[in-house]
Amino acid sequence: MRIGIIGGSGYVGGELLRLLLSHPNMEVTTVTSRKDAGEYIFGVHPNLRGVTQVKFVPLDLKHLKENCDIVFTATPHGKSVDLVPQLLDLGLRVIDMSADFRLKNPDDYQKWYGWEHSHPELLKEAVYGLPEFHRQEIKNARLIACPGCMATATILGLAPLIKAEVIEKNRIVADAKIGSSGAGSKPSVASHHPERFGGVRPYETVGHRHIAEIEQELQLLTNGTLTVSFSPHAVNMVRGILSTIHVFPTRPLTANEIWKIYRSQYQGEPFVRLVKYQKGLYKLPDPKVVIGTNFCDVGFELDPHANRLVILSAIDNMMKGASGQGIQCLNILLGVDEKAGLGNIGFHPM
Repeated sequence: MRIGIIGGSGYVGGELLRLLLSHPNMEVTTVTSRKDAGEYIFGVHPNLRGVTQVKFVPLDLKHLKENCDIVFTATPHGKSVDLVPQLLDLGLRVIDMSADFRLKNPDDYQKWYGWEHSHPELLKEAVYGLPEFHRQEIKNARLIACPGCMATATILGLAPLIKAEVIEKNRIVADAKIGSSGAGSKPSVASHHPERFGGVRPYETVGHRHIAEIEQELQLLTNGTLTVSFSPHAVNMVRGILSTIHVFPTRPLTANEIWKIYRSQYQGEPFVRLVKYQKGLYKLPDPKVVIGTNFCDVGFELDPHANRLVILSAIDNMMKGASGQGIQCLNILLGVDEKAGLGNIGFHPM
């Protein structure tokens, strides 16, 4: 299949290229960049030196139609909303890596992103690209909206418990630690090395935009209302997310019951691993272990003192939180092995 990437010079675009260039079923034919058009891809993504001689090209819809079957849009939030309808009109299928089609209610874009959605008719059609819960819809989709990275980690950690109806649904607190690559490749004061290094910086401690998609997806699994309290922190690593989630059981639970709840949901899922080991250093999920992979590691601890259950969910924000998940959706869409191009084993030590 012929693949195009719009916005290939950012971190998400670079990670898509790294995965697609070695994918057995895909050929990357077009990679666009506004600022780097005419430059070799490896000039921006040096890890691809010697792997490809492809150059960035300007965005040209006619060229995309003639040379691509499926297009990834790896543009900043708010930039895909008017581009994606044009691509669909050309007969192309689209996997959008931005937030522009994740939310089903158009009013939520005004509330959480501060702008009015110009193509609300596509929101119902867009499939939320979390394979563990929308695999069948992805198979027939024209438009896939890949989830946010912190939303992915948090949803995968919470969903089995929500579905099993064993926790208080309006008393959920999620604390996410995320590496600097989550802020994208465009520098800012917050991502400046002297400001970022050595710190643990809370940001958007209330009202973070990922709450919208977390609640949207979890609400599909239960009746009644559901509220998630969510606060992210920028930490001193480049890649990775650890979502620490505090929930409160509605009845006494044992560790064996919790194991059964998670196994019943994720048994057979190729990229979800349950991690709760009794020995060694890595007894519970740690982002360091999943860097470079498409795995989501999920574990838990019971706190009988406070009638609390702590869920830990770890991913690489560039992989299962972005490009790896996009490739997983692509594989499902095309009916090839879901793990194709995603067989990376993590590094240790790193």
